[in-house]
Amino acid sequence: MRPLKTATSIVKSSIPTKSPVHFSAFRPLTTSTTSSLLPSHSIPPHTQRRCPFPTSPHWRNLPGPRPLNKQHASASTSALDSGDLNRTALYDLHLENGGKMVPFGGFSMPVQYADLSVGESHRWTREKASLFDVGHMVQHRLSGPGAAPVLELVTPSSTAALLPNHSTLSCLLHPATGGIVDDTVITRLGPELFYLVTNAACKDKDLAYLSEQIAARDTNPGPLEWEVLDDWGLVALQGPLSAEVLTRALELAGTRGEKKDLTTLYFGQCRHVTLPALPTANADSASPASAPEEAAQTPILISRGGYTGEDGFEISIPPSLTHSFTTHLLAAGGRDRLRLAGLGARDSLRLEAGMCLYGHDLDDSTTPVEAGLGWVVHKDRRLAGGFHGAETILAQLKGKKEGGEPPARRRVGLFVEGAPAREGAEIFGGGEGVGRVTSGCPSPTLGRNVAMGYVGRGWGKAGTEVEVEVRGRRRRGEVVRMPFVPSRYWKGAGGTSPG
Repeated sequence: MRPLKTATSIVKSSIPTKSPVHFSAFRPLTTSTTSSLLPSHSIPPHTQRRCPFPTSPHWRNLPGPRPLNKQHASASTSALDSGDLNRTALYDLHLENGGKMVPFGGFSMPVQYADLSVGESHRWTREKASLFDVGHMVQHRLSGPGAAPVLELVTPSSTAALLPNHSTLSCLLHPATGGIVDDTVITRLGPELFYLVTNAACKDKDLAYLSEQIAARDTNPGPLEWEVLDDWGLVALQGPLSAEVLTRALELAGTRGEKKDLTTLYFGQCRHVTLPALPTANADSASPASAPEEAAQTPILISRGGYTGEDGFEISIPPSLTHSFTTHLLAAGGRDRLRLAGLGARDSLRLEAGMCLYGHDLDDSTTPVEAGLGWVVHKDRRLAGGFHGAETILAQLKGKKEGGEPPARRRVGLFVEGAPAREGAEIFGGGEGVGRVTSGCPSPTLGRNVAMGYVGRGWGKAGTEVEVEVRGRRRRGEVVRMPFVPSRYWKGAGGTSPG
């Protein structure tokens, strides 16, 4: 399969092994890059600030990292003027549809739209289909014989064994500590070609981290090329009608044969699709007009998955097609099946699905095992190690009887009675502080308050009763398994399958 043709930023690694390099000498060729190089073992200053310990001596004496920081890079943009914020390629589309724009991850992003409240948008996604602009996230391509070895070093995933056109959720890791630099999705597009998506709020930190790791890599496997796709669009089509909507959109765009048959594209898989013709008028037209020739040449990348727990797709779009394909998709879906959705619904949907938000539920001090993400450490990596933080992480995966060192805290799900618990709320057990909430909201699907947070050892078993302090009062809580709402990913002809 040929790689995509265009990239905004290109980094070619020809730097000697372990040569000290400042990021500016090696950065992607773009005007918005980080200003300084962070040592791979360091924790950036903005993540060193932590919520103060609860006064309870029980929590204070627990070993391990402190509770997660309530502040995050995305929140720091709230003080910026709108003129200081970046805009995705769909910014004007958001305004045209009544998007309420807020700062997020350095971008001006829609939190909701005029036609639906956040709760209504959440329920619409669970029942029909919603389209989210996630173009603020950072898209990368790593290619060449040196790509897989670097990914095997900086993540605990078996990227070398990943099949073509398959994806895996993973984490970029700090050396020694195994702390999470960022969470990422890694997709193998070819024998020596990988596609990564990382968080917008971590962009400067991630670029510095990857730059240093590539500079310090063992060059024996061969050259490595790193591309940052700054101008590419990224949208997430989510909900039970998403396959129906996307199939219709592909048909109207001139896609033929197996490429438009989404029943054979399963969760965690992807494919490139070209769009020979895009409608310029009504999406129901039987004879759509031809799009520019480039549409037939540059494919979009359709990946089955998402951040809501529903069946859906994340679609990477070349810059010249981002606006036209998005409006075409909306028209193909029609307002009776598809609506735009913003950050508000996205947050409550991902929380119901038990998914983490970096900077809140994850940070540089959190290991995958503490975060309940031990499954991102693939079986062969548990035996061979060889990734950053392996000694720490592999010890945490083992029980004490096996000579391991289980983590002092773990991420758990919570049901909370009364008022909803928000980030920073203290969790009590046996009258003492045992943890803190990192995300929480009323669940539109369940009609009750859900939250996730970290609790000390001995308090993480499902069914354990705790108390959560909300608005100065301790409310009854219960530790529960996640996801709160069963996932409905497409895993075969038998239908959607709970995750």
